[in-house]
Amino acid sequence: MTGTFVGMPSFPAFPAFPEAAREAVGDGVLRANLRHATHTIRDKRARAVAELADWDRLRAAGKAVKDHTLRHLDRYLLQLEESVTAAGGTVHWAADADEANRIVTGLVLATGHREVVKVKSMATQEIGLNEALEAAGIAAYETDLAELIVQLGHDRPSHILVPAIHRNRAEIREIFAAEMGRWGRPAPDGLGDDPRELAEAARLHLREKFLRAKVAVSGANFMVAETGTMVVFESEGNGRMCLTLPETLISVVGIEKVVPTFRDLEIFLQTLPRSSTAERMNPYTTMWTGLGPSRGADGDGPSAFHLVLLDNGRTDTLADEVGRQALRCIRCSACLNVCPVYERAGGHAYGSVYPGPIGAILSPQLRGTGSEIDASLPYASTLCGACYEVCPVAIDIPEVLVHLRERVAQGGPVTREGVRVRIRPAHGHTAERAAMRAARLLLDRPAALRAGERLLARARRLRPRRLPGPGRAWTDARDLPELPPEPFRDWWARERGGRA
Repeated sequence: MTGTFVGMPSFPAFPAFPEAAREAVGDGVLRANLRHATHTIRDKRARAVAELADWDRLRAAGKAVKDHTLRHLDRYLLQLEESVTAAGGTVHWAADADEANRIVTGLVLATGHREVVKVKSMATQEIGLNEALEAAGIAAYETDLAELIVQLGHDRPSHILVPAIHRNRAEIREIFAAEMGRWGRPAPDGLGDDPRELAEAARLHLREKFLRAKVAVSGANFMVAETGTMVVFESEGNGRMCLTLPETLISVVGIEKVVPTFRDLEIFLQTLPRSSTAERMNPYTTMWTGLGPSRGADGDGPSAFHLVLLDNGRTDTLADEVGRQALRCIRCSACLNVCPVYERAGGHAYGSVYPGPIGAILSPQLRGTGSEIDASLPYASTLCGACYEVCPVAIDIPEVLVHLRERVAQGGPVTREGVRVRIRPAHGHTAERAAMRAARLLLDRPAALRAGERLLARARRLRPRRLPGPGRAWTDARDLPELPPEPFRDWWARERGGRA
């Protein structure tokens, strides 16, 4: 064991989104990297989706399956536990991040080994598993290429599908050349920035760890209740190596990933690859039930399998009639690639492993709106609706954003750790509430509204470029709209004579 840091850098106490995004918006290299990557992916996705004449029906079917599962989540989770146990696996229930970390750390220590390989699992990043393992003297090695880049670079993920999307080839070459030797097999001498050279360096570096590690930690894209089958979609083959070579496999999966039947996968096998990587199907789709792909019968696959079912705020989210649709998410990242805010601010500004539009509605529900960053995330959107249009399970992200904005500004009842409580409005929204109360008073009095409109129209030449006082922050990032020369109702009366 060396003193090399092997954790995924955690998210410290982050400032509010506008403050966190300000630096990213001024970084020309970062914006160029993001613009190139997101435009390339979304153009390819649009072509891949257009190949399917029944895309809208698939989208509706995926939404229906996920909604049905969420309505009966308790039943399907119990069925899943029974199926996994019958196949030789062991199921653990984790209410929060601390409990999940304790379970996984204890399982690894019980094997007597002190290093693990990991295949893509956002749930483990969500709970800070790498840091918990490191504190227990266990080294965790990310094996997904993008996550390897992030880990070697002492960085943080900035995209759901492409965590190192903010890095270009030259930056990756520098990271490999400087860091690989500290973590294991060094990068080849004279490493260039050709993608094939970089991929080969990563392949050689990781192969050493695949062949040595006795314990693997994974996530799963789906869990099938009727069979207890875990499913991982990936593009590089690292997942297949993690899931078959080690002796012990520990899967940490959010409870919302369950689907009722094996046949339900038919929908997501078509929609997820096209929405995420713009491929007709994933290069690698690995499924295992209980003790690995062959239940250990021929030595292929782990001889011990543990499934850790993670809640960590998901049950509370399920209790919200509007916000629960965020749990439909299948982590395709299509919403990130079309979001004008994400394209300019990047993923780090969201202060979460879930960036972009889905992160703006998922993180404040899983973590609550008590921190500056979580209270600001529902405002990290233009509400243009592009995210809803591309979502393969039809999550109405703008609807949830508005719902969460109301919660932040007004407070109100929410469910926290299974208990219904009333939260107070977040700090800094006094002026917004006052403006809404004034608007309500005005809209309830047509005569006063008419007089106000005429007064504004006559004073339009006095319109300031920026609002004074509390309204200044709003106009710091926006132009104050031009006022029309006459109120709409006056124009209507003049043009139509009051006729409908």
